[in-house]
Amino acid sequence: MSQVAITPGTRLAPAASSARAFALTALALMTAAALLTGCAPLGFSIVTVFLFAGPHNWFELRYFLTRLPARWGKLRGFFLLGFGGVVALTAGFAALPWLAEVAGWSAVSWLTASAIWNTALIVWIAVLIRWRSRTNPRREWSWTAPIACLLVVVSWLAPLEVSLALVYVHPLVALWILDREIARSRPEWRRAYHACLACLPLFLGLLWWRLADAPSLPGQDALTIRITNHAGAGILQGVSTHLLVATHTFLEMLHYSVWLVAVPLVGLRTAPWRLGSIPMARRSPSWRLALASVLGLGVLIVLALWACFLANYPLTRDVYFTVALLHVLAEVPFLLRAL
Repeated sequence: MSQVAITPGTRLAPAASSARAFALTALALMTAAALLTGCAPLGFSIVTVFLFAGPHNWFELRYFLTRLPARWGKLRGFFLLGFGGVVALTAGFAALPWLAEVAGWSAVSWLTASAIWNTALIVWIAVLIRWRSRTNPRREWSWTAPIACLLVVVSWLAPLEVSLALVYVHPLVALWILDREIARSRPEWRRAYHACLACLPLFLGLLWWRLADAPSLPGQDALTIRITNHAGAGILQGVSTHLLVATHTFLEMLHYSVWLVAVPLVGLRTAPWRLGSIPMARRSPSWRLALASVLGLGVLIVLALWACFLANYPLTRDVYFTVALLHVLAEVPFLLRAL
């Protein structure tokens, strides 16, 4: 019987082909997002948040459950600090507008409260980094302590600017998480992924060059004001609101693409409703039922969010972006564990 010789090139061909397809798809999504955000930033922002905000949170929850160990053991303190900080910081952030209204805060009081919250966030992240560096595999991250101290100083000098930075940095964290997942599950795709990341500054540069002198977005309705303020219009004076909204919406679209397309493709490798890949689901039937209930409740929340968007989009958007801080902060401990 004749045998076909299998060379290294033959074995690598499927991997190279899949990596090329992944890169081309990613670049196509980035191109489409840049064009749509540049041409219609307000409309594209409204549509993307309506369609993808809820579903991407569900897939993010599903991924986090997959990456949680069945038993925390020595990691119990790390995860308790992580999840406790997520809840406490989100509650504090949500309470700030209410406290400002009840207490009749001045502008100085609001800046002070923002600086206190920023400081708590930085200290929480710094403690998590320190804790993570002492667990296996150990890391030499002592250099992060002076950076944390510097950021605390900056947060008191420019509290609103630091808060705005969180809005723009958050989508990039998802790209970092995807990089770690590709290194873990699809290492043959990593070079192609890094090539796509290298194109990101080019897309942003083209957006900024094209929209630097663009007139501010028309309209003074409540929804337009909410979208432009969320992108930093009230903080970055003199910058075109067209540019700000386009930049923020472009980054948010990449964020949604990571959680709705890339992470399920790379990290889950199974239908999202199948619980066999969740370590805690294998502990006992009761744990499996509890996790199924959590994910089922998540689906109902997504449906309810869509209904609320249809009923009152501006108010629902405000509430969503306040509560959504939970998933923004939850990415921190999971990213640290992946490093």
